[in-house]
Amino acid sequence: MRHSERYCFIGAGSMAEAIISGMIANGRTEPAMIDVVIRSDRERLLYLQDQYHIHCPESQEDAIHKAGTVILAVKPKDLLEALQQWGRFIHPHQRVVSVIAGISTSFIEQHLTAGVTVIRTMPNTSSLIGRSATALCGGLHAEKEDLQATQEDFNAIGSTVLVDEKDMDTVTGLSGSGPAYIYYLVEALEQAGVNEGLSRSVARQLTLQTLLGAAHMLLETGKDPTELRQRVTSPGGTTMVGIETLSNHHFQDALMSAVHFARKRSEELGSAFSPSATK
Repeated sequence: MRHSERYCFIGAGSMAEAIISGMIANGRTEPAMIDVVIRSDRERLLYLQDQYHIHCPESQEDAIHKAGTVILAVKPKDLLEALQQWGRFIHPHQRVVSVIAGISTSFIEQHLTAGVTVIRTMPNTSSLIGRSATALCGGLHAEKEDLQATQEDFNAIGSTVLVDEKDMDTVTGLSGSGPAYIYYLVEALEQAGVNEGLSRSVARQLTLQTLLGAAHMLLETGKDPTELRQRVTSPGGTTMVGIETLSNHHFQDALMSAVHFARKRSEELGSAFSPSATK
């Protein structure tokens, strides 16, 4: 549902663009209700303005101060500088929503005026087409209505789940980085089709529809993936040979390791931003 709240994005990278695009395309807000604040790179700001017709503020400070929701979308290494530069313009009547991997709500709260509501989220880049999987958790001052409003914002770009903050690094490793794992899988399946004699266009079409169909089977039947896999794996058949080959190459172990090490990296990114850091 479209509403009249103003949004101000601090940062203009790919995640900010994905969220902006998704919120506009899915009717959560109008382009004129979105401001973007960046430290430099005027060319990037002009691109976003031209592409999405967002508002280009004359005063970055006013844009931050007047927003109902301020979305932190900078790189982790740039967060402290952003908070030092613009944090003083944020007040307790606003929600601050972070989409930054690894950074705790308590660290952000420490660098803002006391009482500011902070909500930590982890969407993924599928928000660009309204298909993100977003997890979120609230900080010290986040009330139920703050979490609900933030869920409504991010439901406009996909689906949301509430989690405990202790689980956010795992979320980052699973669904935050997850699209890249799927693209990597698609690359391999498509190339396998080409290697076995298919044209690239046919290999891609078959791969993507197979992926889409499998996802819908899981969503619409509610069946466990193990059950669905076993249904199509006949003894001595082609699928069994394929599954055995994947198992011999430790396919599942590789995916679980990918999530594990991505989670560890998220923890490492956040370790430099402990709540005890000095303002």
